[in-house]
Amino acid sequence: MHLHPDAEAAGVRLAARDTLPSTNADALARARAGERGPVWIAAARQTAGRGRRGNVWTSEPGNLYASLLLTDAAAPARLPELCFVVALAARDSIVDVAPQLARKLKLKWPNDLLLDGAKLAGILIEAESAGGANAAAAGIGVNCAHHPDNLAYPATSLAAHGVTVSPGELLHALSRTMLLRVAHWDRGPGFAEIRSEWLAHAAGIGGDIRVRLADRELTGTFETLDSLGRLMLRLPGGALEAITVGEVFSPARVQT
Repeated sequence: MHLHPDAEAAGVRLAARDTLPSTNADALARARAGERGPVWIAAARQTAGRGRRGNVWTSEPGNLYASLLLTDAAAPARLPELCFVVALAARDSIVDVAPQLARKLKLKWPNDLLLDGAKLAGILIEAESAGGANAAAAGIGVNCAHHPDNLAYPATSLAAHGVTVSPGELLHALSRTMLLRVAHWDRGPGFAEIRSEWLAHAAGIGGDIRVRLADRELTGTFETLDSLGRLMLRLPGGALEAITVGEVFSPARVQT
């Protein structure tokens, strides 16, 4: 695996391993040990990969499993914005290697990339204070060669759409697109433009969705994102509710 020359020139480093429990866990462990980003941690296979809310992320060889460790990427209050930055960078990288898929790629709030309506990639942002600095691990899993079939939401892979790309090739592209998107975000001041572009590629805008929260489910219309990146859900009675954390489904695809 190799990073894009633009990323290397900017001082971004790469630590590639055959197997890790979790690239995000490794990134944060490095931060606790005093390592500072930006550094990509990539693994051919994860033995304890995970998604948001403790969900298991299937991590067999052939797909991309990588995390970018960033040090003091932004003020803690702005770190949730990083998920949207990373989602756009992931989409950009796939368009780079497979431009024919561009119109089929959509962003699902808050952290998934869809291809023809099925999950292609997932993102997990984790942050903690380490060594007097704030460390953020931006984890990305992309189904290059294969995909799981036991998720609550349908999944797919690049290979299923006739695209043959190795994890190394995709990371090469991603290291450049991430560099550009993080610079555009600029630790927060660029989020209004990031939000606008995310919305331009959003799945489900203007349609009915179901949002699963920790203690309940809500159904309504996905109107927009607010300035903080929260999902704005118009409830059947007309009230507008801001959703900070939740899992989005189309009504027909909810499973218990």
